[in-house]
Amino acid sequence: MLELLKKKEKVVGLKQTKKAIEQDRLESVIIADDADKRLTEPIKQLCKEKNIMVHTTESMKQLGKAAGIEVSAAVVGILKSN
Repeated sequence: MLELLKKKEKVVGLKQTKKAIEQDRLESVIIADDADKRLTEPIKQLCKEKNIMVHTTESMKQLGKAAGIEVSAAVVGILKSN
């Protein structure tokens, strides 16, 4: 799943991902297992309501690196193809 991040357009971070979910712009979401559950659970719930597939990855550091950013990331959303 992480390989997809290099090829697909994405949004990184809780706020941007939540906004994109609410706008029905995402095909899937990747959440880091070591992220704070108080922050990621609302995102998971929103994905469930909108029927967006949720994937997990081991660490925030790994997710940030795969997303092409210099810092850790709790959540990354993969945008729908146009």
